[in-house]
Amino acid sequence: MSDERTRAYALLLAMPLFFSSNLIIGRAAVESVEPWMLAFLRWIVAFAILLPFAAQGLVRYRRTLLGNWELIGIMGVLGMWICGAGVYFALRFTTATNGTLIYTSSPVLILLLEWLFRGRRIALREWIGIVLAITGVVAIVVKGSFAALLALDLNAGDVVFALAAISWAIYSVLLKRQELAEVPTVSLFAALALAGAISLLPFSIWEYAETGLFPDTLGAWGSIAGVALIASVLAFTCFQYGIKVVGPATTGLFMYLLPPYGVMMAVLFLGEELHLFHIGGFVLIMTGLVLATAPKSIFARVAERLRALASKEGRTTR
Repeated sequence: MSDERTRAYALLLAMPLFFSSNLIIGRAAVESVEPWMLAFLRWIVAFAILLPFAAQGLVRYRRTLLGNWELIGIMGVLGMWICGAGVYFALRFTTATNGTLIYTSSPVLILLLEWLFRGRRIALREWIGIVLAITGVVAIVVKGSFAALLALDLNAGDVVFALAAISWAIYSVLLKRQELAEVPTVSLFAALALAGAISLLPFSIWEYAETGLFPDTLGAWGSIAGVALIASVLAFTCFQYGIKVVGPATTGLFMYLLPPYGVMMAVLFLGEELHLFHIGGFVLIMTGLVLATAPKSIFARVAERLRALASKEGRTTR
């Protein structure tokens, strides 16, 4: 294995930790920083970090970016407004554990959106996975209580996380639009970060006018730096590097580590409790996620291995 591939796998192992850190750091940060302000500062700081690396592409492809400003603006709202301030707002009402597990359903929601709007064919295996994953999300939202589902006694934070998962799925589908295909990845990400910050600015100003609160402690700014650098820039950079070196299929498999990493950090660093409905929801979501999104080649190799084992067992018994 080459040094580059070894480095890529090491970074991909860390990548889910970086992505998951948004909810962990965010859960602690919302105690001292208002949601809109936290989201705005996260994305404006992330843009500032990315700018030196993205400037050349932003200048070169400025006509493409400006010509598609409406699309970029919508994506900024979906990916940074709803999945930014919305998530931080939700963390005031629910746990990072719930948020991590609910967010994990995004890949199966992407399949549904591509089926609805792009006519993508979905195999039986994928449909089973979709149903299992959504069932797992519902189990977490209602805390395993069928009575709570019937009474619609839902936690507002969990509902917002479900909406954020849908928003992220739509954002991911729009990211594949051909209009933006020629723009380098880092430059496009910088443009989206700026669009998200602009969409958040009026609300953060309103929030400040209402509360008079602005981050003024080292801990608050440490949280802002954490979500900007770790959960935004580092997570995204590792993801893109993995795609470049080992390909999108292999890189996508490492995203399955998001739930165990996120839940583990929530328990260790935030002292959150793990309940039976979390475990049940996790099993359903992960089973559904693998069935719905894992490459067909994996299932083919597993089936071939099982046939080989069955054949060997048959020879042994004879």
